Amino acid sequence: MANILIIDDSPTDVRVFTTLLERAGHKVDAVHSAEEGIERARSDLPDLIIMDVIMPGMNGFQATRTLTRDPATSAVPIVMITTKSMETDRVWGMRQGARAFITKPVNEKDLLACINDLSSGAT
Repeated sequence: MANILIIDDSPTDVRVFTTLLERAGHKVDAVHSAEEGIERARSDLPDLIIMDVIMPGMNGFQATRTLTRDPATSAVPIVMITTKSMETDRVWGMRQGARAFITKPVNEKDLLACINDLSSGAT
């Protein structure tokens, strides 16, 4: 299964996603800021990143753009998960390099299917 990094400032969301992903057999690490997430992604090179959008300091759009433009992390797929449900938000997220954009509340089966599709080939 995949090594997944969660970048989200909400302890509740981190706990929910961690439980769901670990139950599905994935290894999960989490950080609570975009800046910390960028550092962890560069040092650990996860198989996939789950990125919140609304965070204090650097937001998820900025972090996604930073990671996808960095040669060291550009191949790591990013799934943005957010309450921002406007089509313009989805388009902007995808333009920053996200491979998927999911709005909250998250459907567990859809999230796992997305992760499995994007992390296929991860060991």
